[in-house]
Amino acid sequence: MPYDRIDDESIAALIVEFYGEARRDPVLGPIFLRMVGEDDAAWALHLRKVHDFWSSVMLATARYDGRPMQTHAMIEGLGPTHFARWLVLFGMVADRLFVPDAAAVFRAKADKMAVALQNGIALAQG
Repeated sequence: MPYDRIDDESIAALIVEFYGEARRDPVLGPIFLRMVGEDDAAWALHLRKVHDFWSSVMLATARYDGRPMQTHAMIEGLGPTHFARWLVLFGMVADRLFVPDAAAVFRAKADKMAVALQNGIALAQG
């Protein structure tokens, strides 16, 4: 059964499922391999950080204290193709795991994030 609520448990499921696919993705995988590596401990740390981020975004938990704009601006070669693929893959996973209304909320937040990050990166790079 798909999740009908957005809570920490369902966010965790989305994060695990999405990043499992993203690691194997031919467009996103090389970026994650370069930035996170292959080590399971490094991935566990990354997944916790991303879970905290999405929990803060979706549930206003304020658990995330990172700087996603600066982090993404430092990724050499990150561009529109990566963001487009991220949105497609993230949306597919959200649609698979959640009822339509909840998946739409995730997709809308992801769309806004992608635009903001791309604009911020463009600004940072002049």
